[in-house]
Amino acid sequence: MTRVFSGVKPTGHLTLGNYLGAMRRWVEADQHRADALFCIVDLHALTVEHDPARVRRLSRQAATLLLAAGLDPERCTVFVQSHVDEHARLSYLLECVATDGEMRRMIQYKEKTARERARGRSVRLSLLTYPVLMAADILAYGADEVPVGDDQAQHVELTRDLAVRFNQRYGHTFVVPRSTRPGVAARVMNLQEPTSKMGKSDDVGPGIVYLLDEPDVVRKKVMRAVTDSGRDVVYDREGRPGVANLLEILAACTGGNPSGLSGVYESYGALKKDTAEAVVEVLKPVQERHRELCADPGYVEGVLRDGAERARAMARPVVDAAYRAIGLLPAASDGEGADTGAVLNAAR
Repeated sequence: MTRVFSGVKPTGHLTLGNYLGAMRRWVEADQHRADALFCIVDLHALTVEHDPARVRRLSRQAATLLLAAGLDPERCTVFVQSHVDEHARLSYLLECVATDGEMRRMIQYKEKTARERARGRSVRLSLLTYPVLMAADILAYGADEVPVGDDQAQHVELTRDLAVRFNQRYGHTFVVPRSTRPGVAARVMNLQEPTSKMGKSDDVGPGIVYLLDEPDVVRKKVMRAVTDSGRDVVYDREGRPGVANLLEILAACTGGNPSGLSGVYESYGALKKDTAEAVVEVLKPVQERHRELCADPGYVEGVLRDGAERARAMARPVVDAAYRAIGLLPAASDGEGADTGAVLNAAR
């Protein structure tokens, strides 16, 4: 069976973009068609200035929202990255395979470094190396597919490069994964800056719809969305990014087509009103289930505990095999000389 790995970083409250661009696909497709793992990648949240209590709070909230959105722990594995030591173990090995030049060419590193320095903050070494940790997240589980948006595609390509390089130098150890792209609403844009992604890390601003926003807050944000010059409703991502963003959100919420929907509306106001109501309806069951899960925190803790145990059982044989392949002396309990291919097959 195909194995899928994906993760969400607890650096901010999850947004409509996270839901329409990734989470809904995980729920409706990936967990049913594949051996799927979904991870709260909390170690990645440490690459920038952060409040420890907030990281813990957002990690729990993210896990709860993944379950509220419909991930079924009987069908998939939901866990927290830091609960499985193999992520950090493998990350160091891959740092010994990656090069400094590869890391500094990462687009997100350049963007985030510029942003941190503009705020007068020092840049942490982990910000440079975190794509290697992301590669470890994926390779530890022998994942075949990694559903990502455009902003993470470069990191999956790095993962592929590191897997191939390791396999060539030290013997076949890792599955070489491929990225998969969602369709409509793969990249929901900020309602106030429709040329920028609706990112959870921004954490402020009326252009971001959060999954836990109250209905009236959602309506207000959508009704105040930036549109474009002119009056006609036309789907043109380049020329009319504001209207295109609304049409894509509406299409994703209703199962329609952005181009087809553009012909239905004669005014921006009507488009905004219908988009706002569609978003409220999409978020309603998620918010209701979230409230239920918050009333039973023991259930969420149990899911994460069981998920970490399953994830650990998958990752440990692969990472142990990588340690042997690269030349590290096995611990006394390790089966020295174990066939790497057999280990991968057993882990899968």
